[in-house]
Amino acid sequence: MTLAPPHGAHDAATAAGSRSAVRISGADKQFALGRGKTLTALEAVDLEIEEGEFVAIIGPSGCGKSTILRLAAGLEEPTNGFVEIFGAAPEKLAAEHRLGVAFQEHALLPWASVRQNIALPFKVAGRKVDDQRVDGLIELVGLSGFEKARPKQLSGGMRQRVSIARALALSPDLLLLDEPFGALDAVTRRRMNAELARIWAEERITTILVTHDVDEALILADRVVVMTGRPGRVRTVRPVDFPRPRDRDVTRRDDFHAIVDEMTGLLDGAAA
Repeated sequence: MTLAPPHGAHDAATAAGSRSAVRISGADKQFALGRGKTLTALEAVDLEIEEGEFVAIIGPSGCGKSTILRLAAGLEEPTNGFVEIFGAAPEKLAAEHRLGVAFQEHALLPWASVRQNIALPFKVAGRKVDDQRVDGLIELVGLSGFEKARPKQLSGGMRQRVSIARALALSPDLLLLDEPFGALDAVTRRRMNAELARIWAEERITTILVTHDVDEALILADRVVVMTGRPGRVRTVRPVDFPRPRDRDVTRRDDFHAIVDEMTGLLDGAAA
């Protein structure tokens, strides 16, 4: 169940000048397996994300990373604890179409063009399509000239660009990315990391990225959240201080490799 935050907690945070976009406090999540058995996916998760921040979540497989995204999206409710998005229940953000989501499977309409897929959120929300916004997004994700192409005519990286543009169509307040580049080859993935960093720099939307790739997390995020193995808990939160924009030169730095080694060691320990 989703519980309200402690009485006065949000008012106190507001009075202190906090601009929290996402607040997860004491969140447990259990799933029924049948015959009275349950699976505890998350346990006592505390996480706070500021407005305009880019946070990456890494952890071993099955640690509940995607479950955190589903809690933030209002697709699941915590068994205990509470989740608050911009001071309200996650369901409110989704109902107001202020949430953008992109997953590893792009889920584009196969019969629709690039333009039609990007414009889809306007129709789902019952709004008039903003052609200027759609045009701007096509240009933003580097797909000018491919407006009429169908998904089967695009490469995997191009399809993911369409998926991200569609997630941005209604200028959401929160963007949730669940392994959006996980199915791409290493070269395309690096290019997409650079593209996403550029897009985020222009849009500045509060973003949560779930990834298994430590390099990807460090290239894109302001902070990296490292989860333990199941039941998932927050093991540590690591600020990323490399200046933006972060190009390939950053990945060649000794301090970058040192942090990659540090994060990998934490993941190895979390999976033990």
